Amino acid sequence: MQNFEIILSENELEILAKKLPKEGVIILKGNLASGKTTLTKAIIHNLGIIANVSSPTFSVMQNYEDVFHYDIYQNGVDGLKKNGLFENFFEDGLHIVEWGDDELIALLNKFEIKCCVINIEIYEDKRKYKVSYA
Repeated sequence: MQNFEIILSENELEILAKKLPKEGVIILKGNLASGKTTLTKAIIHNLGIIANVSSPTFSVMQNYEDVFHYDIYQNGVDGLKKNGLFENFFEDGLHIVEWGDDELIALLNKFEIKCCVINIEIYEDKRKYKVSYA
C-alpha cells in the first residue's frame, strides 16, 4: 500500500473509506474534535454495516460485526493490555483505534502486525488526511 494525502469535507469521507484496508489495524491520530469518530463511522458504513457508531471513550471498545472500534485516549496501550483487549489485534477483522500513538505502533510492529496510520488535521472548513503504512 502506498502513502497518500487527501483533503475532504465530511460528506466526502466515503472517498477515503474506499481506499482504506478492510481488515487489519487502522490507527487514527488527531486533535480533539478533528473527526476521528466521524471517519470511523464512514469506514464502518462503507463496509455495509448499518450501526449507530459512537466514540467508545468510556467503554474503551465497541464491536460492529467484524469491526472493533477502540478509544485509548484515557488509558493508552497499558489500558488495552490491562483490559485484555490487546489480544484482539491477533484476530481477523478490522481494528480501528482512536488516539493511537507511536507506542501502540511499535508494539504492533513487534508482533509483525502491520497498520495503517491516519493523521487528521483541520484544514480550513475541511480535513487533511495523511495516510501511511507502518
